[in-house]
Amino acid sequence: MDLITDAEVKCAYQVLKEVVSHTPLQYDRYLSEKYEATILLKREDLQKVRSFKLRGAYYAIKKIPREQLINGVVCASAGNHAQGVAYTSREMDIFAIIFMPTTTPKQKIAQVEFFGGNKVSIKLIGDTFDASAKAAKEFAAKHTMTFIDPFDESNIIAGQGTLALEMMLDAKKKGFEPDYILAAIGGGGLISGIASYVKNTNPATKIIGIEPKGAPSMQAAFDHAGPVSLKQIDNFVDGAAVKKVGSLTYFHAKNYLDAVTVVDEGLVCATILELYAKQAIVAEPAGALSVAALEVLKEKIKGKTVICVISGGNNDISRMAEIEERSLVYAGLQHYFVVNFPQRPGALKEFVSKVLGPNDDITRFEYTKKINRGTGPVVLGILLRKTNDLSALLLRLSEFDPAYINLQTAPSLYTLLV
Repeated sequence: MDLITDAEVKCAYQVLKEVVSHTPLQYDRYLSEKYEATILLKREDLQKVRSFKLRGAYYAIKKIPREQLINGVVCASAGNHAQGVAYTSREMDIFAIIFMPTTTPKQKIAQVEFFGGNKVSIKLIGDTFDASAKAAKEFAAKHTMTFIDPFDESNIIAGQGTLALEMMLDAKKKGFEPDYILAAIGGGGLISGIASYVKNTNPATKIIGIEPKGAPSMQAAFDHAGPVSLKQIDNFVDGAAVKKVGSLTYFHAKNYLDAVTVVDEGLVCATILELYAKQAIVAEPAGALSVAALEVLKEKIKGKTVICVISGGNNDISRMAEIEERSLVYAGLQHYFVVNFPQRPGALKEFVSKVLGPNDDITRFEYTKKINRGTGPVVLGILLRKTNDLSALLLRLSEFDPAYINLQTAPSLYTLLV
């Protein structure tokens, strides 16, 4: 197993420089002031397919002999790799069958159809990327088609590495010497490509891979000295929700990465909202991972120069309500309870006047009257103005109903009821 070199990344760059957009490296004043550091954003959300995945997909397909492409190509993707393959297929006039998990946001499916046109057929198979990938590989083998791996392939890694070549050139032109580079890890192709170039040209720069808390597959690989399959994952950060990293990408990460940092999905949601509100940047969950990690690493990066790779901007607007919800829960402002209410007139009025604080708001109230019972359960959502209002609220709740259930401490009930 060989490591990708900076020379291989430069070779990929020569192929891709007329195909992909040279995305900007931007100084971010807001984040720089917030974290007392110099924060630069590599804006791959502005790429042609709104993510870095076009780089690896195009280069990998371009390296395949034309006669091998007669039957077309197959890929599996939660969205962004699929868009890269779709765009490439249309540009190179080849046919592609793209397997996507059934949980893929509709916006990403629509974009694949848009970029691929009549050169693409989509199959929604499996609830996770891994299930979809298994079906795709079996289909490719059965129909003698070429499978385009989303991350665990040398040409994919070299293609993704061209992002790093661009940003390091731009950093030098702007007079910046990055101390840290933060980038998302899904299967590991992006971080492998970045590290392959940077560690061979700027070895003093530290590379930190960022994973979502619900799918820390690279951290698990580090812990077990090799790739392992996570038993279950949270698909919310769909672009990084991979159960098992690749053998090749793990090999690169082990040799090149300085650290892996895990970020809570709630913090990712807060970051998506902040990027939109403060900088008018539309980032998908995986694309926001690197910026979210600034909060986790704020003491380490103080006074340093940091590049955050915003790896994608394919965010489905229909998810914004869920994103806001997760952000409020993470911030400790939104809370859910099951509370037993006396089944008598005036009970709700009593609750509002005696239990709710002056700045608390009821955001959810679900109640079904139980016949011949003195009390009935209510699923209750309460939004606080300040997090330190919680302890007083819990005290008043326990006086109203000593048997109330805090759903944040009961994950199964929370998933069922909320």
